Amino acid sequence: WRPLRLPGPSLTRRCVAGWREVVAAAVGALQAGGLVAVPTDTVYGVACLAQDRGAVRSIYSLKGRNGSKPLAICLGDVDHIYRYCHVNVPDELLRDLLPGPVTLVLKRSDELNKDLNPFTSLVGVRIPNHPFIRELARACSGPLALTSANISCQASTLTVSEFQDLWPQLSLIIDGGPVGDVQSPECRLGSTVVDLSVSGKFGIIRPGCALTSTVEILRQKYGLIPESS
Repeated sequence: WRPLRLPGPSLTRRCVAGWREVVAAAVGALQAGGLVAVPTDTVYGVACLAQDRGAVRSIYSLKGRNGSKPLAICLGDVDHIYRYCHVNVPDELLRDLLPGPVTLVLKRSDELNKDLNPFTSLVGVRIPNHPFIRELARACSGPLALTSANISCQASTLTVSEFQDLWPQLSLIIDGGPVGDVQSPECRLGSTVVDLSVSGKFGIIRPGCALTSTVEILRQKYGLIPESS
């Protein structure tokens, strides 16, 4: 079987209908407990329903991932963050960084599945600047758990063919074409991961692809200081 290709940017009626069909197929696969490969604004990811204990276990198994390494959640809009996280930064700060290639680490709320990252009181939140995954997240009743589409410790992937070895374990693969320059190592860095769980401070957990612009916003616009200071 082959990946499901997203319709192109043309806004013809057929294209819009095709887009909706792909979203619906992905929602159905997720609701059935499956794993779906999706394009994001950085690299290809694998998503499941974050509130589904079995699906979360399947993601760890797929990646051969250490069980103490946390999964991020993916949401469609900034407004949804307040349901799953305790936010101690201005709403404007969230909207300056999201949607975008940044993961914000915040204190988790009791609404989030206790079996997702049970070893930490924090959770990373992603709102990728990619129309498909945002629409998919909006169409699901709860957050998506999201991780990169690769075996742990291997390079991130920018096309669906690069993670072909994972295909047999996936319910659906959404082919959005290359999400970056496959010749550029910088395009494989993934999102910049920032800890905002301590008031007035920020900590860089992973530099990622948007470090300079993210730090500039946090320091210059909001006066946050690095945790090491």
